[in-house]
Amino acid sequence: MRVRHLAMSLSKLLPHPCEDVDLEQYSTDGNVASNFISSIISFGDLSSDSVVGDLGAGNGILGIGALKVGAERCIFLEIDKKACEILKQNLVLNNLSESGSIINEYLDSNTNFPKVDLIVCNPPWGRQKEKADRPFLDLIIENGATSHLMHSAHATHIRPFFESRNWSVEKYGEFDFDLPARYSHHLKEKDTTKVGFWRLSPN
Repeated sequence: MRVRHLAMSLSKLLPHPCEDVDLEQYSTDGNVASNFISSIISFGDLSSDSVVGDLGAGNGILGIGALKVGAERCIFLEIDKKACEILKQNLVLNNLSESGSIINEYLDSNTNFPKVDLIVCNPPWGRQKEKADRPFLDLIIENGATSHLMHSAHATHIRPFFESRNWSVEKYGEFDFDLPARYSHHLKEKDTTKVGFWRLSPN
């Protein structure tokens, strides 16, 4: 599936409800998500027998994108119950129910997440709560799978965090990420920020 067609398809997904500012919930744009998935394919990290883990899945846009381009299965981890309901509907509407499973659980050191071939993740960036992304980064290390991370392009902690644990880190892209005014602290009707793409792999 071409990037443009994937973007159009992902843009039709039911959106993330985005009701909890503490969880830094924002909908990922279909164009950003499709470029992210396309890049993963270009690296050779996604194939027809890949089992993918989508951490902090929201409405499932990243994992569903992986399934649409041929991944065998995706395991979605999401804490928000309403987001999980939307995710389930998106799987049904796209005839992907048999290929996706949802874990509605808070991510911490006790989370039992299965081993996968690839992790995709757009974690909270820590704007509301410092180090909110740490459980996601820890789980990537624990799982040991090659991972593609979507995070603030200005983040400076990602490279040293993974390199200190003997992982390879490559930042390979930046895109504009839309921030519609969803919460009371937003002063503009619409804003943008830069999102960066990282490839993380164990040595």
